[in-house]
Amino acid sequence: MQLVLLTALGVGGATVLGALIGFLFKKVPHQYNDIILGFAAGVMLAAAVLGLIVPSVEYGGEHGVLITVVGIICGAMFLNFLDRFVPHLHNLAGIDSEQHSQSMDQINKILLFVTAIGIHNLPEGIAAGVSFGTDNLSDAITVCVGIALQNIPEGMIIIAPMLAAGISKKRTFLLALSTGFVEVIGTLFGYFAITIASFILPFALAFAGGTMLYVISDEMIPETHSHGYERGATYSLLIGFCVMLLFDFYI
Repeated sequence: MQLVLLTALGVGGATVLGALIGFLFKKVPHQYNDIILGFAAGVMLAAAVLGLIVPSVEYGGEHGVLITVVGIICGAMFLNFLDRFVPHLHNLAGIDSEQHSQSMDQINKILLFVTAIGIHNLPEGIAAGVSFGTDNLSDAITVCVGIALQNIPEGMIIIAPMLAAGISKKRTFLLALSTGFVEVIGTLFGYFAITIASFILPFALAFAGGTMLYVISDEMIPETHSHGYERGATYSLLIGFCVMLLFDFYI
């Protein structure tokens, strides 16, 4: 139990660590910001496919592919649905819509991205918790290390956009902290409710994968291609994807 608790804190804390690194490098030129964001998009793309969608198919049994497809579509549709109501999210960030009327659309997109990070952290946490319900401790640790490595760049990339949008440092840190806390809750839930988690895990993983694919395609790639540095961002995405692919294969 102590190992599970430490793992939960470590997996969630990786996002916070990334956020702290993001505060140190909050004033990054567009060229480097697009490269970093492109790398994170590659990491998220590999994590969505290798860490969420493929396991969803494997855990789903005979009808795993159908469950996965439905989960992906539901995840993407949920993010699209949330996008329609996302103006209400600026209240969580302490933003006055009248004072920031010209930038509210950008603020809402940023908060949508942060929300997606928090959403997909829940089934990732459940996956980490469920992995400790098996007798293979090595595989459980591998899963958790992979999730933690992915969370670091996620924490990094959400800081600068929120600060640039006018969200206070305190609110920015609290929002980043909340995305990591969701993963802690998911890990503990998965460990204590293995039977329930095993039943919902295929759909939950696919749902999370759908939210990640939606954000990568709808927000991250267009953002990295809007400042004239799309070539570097593209190669950075490929490198990020390959890094996670190598990690998944050799670790």
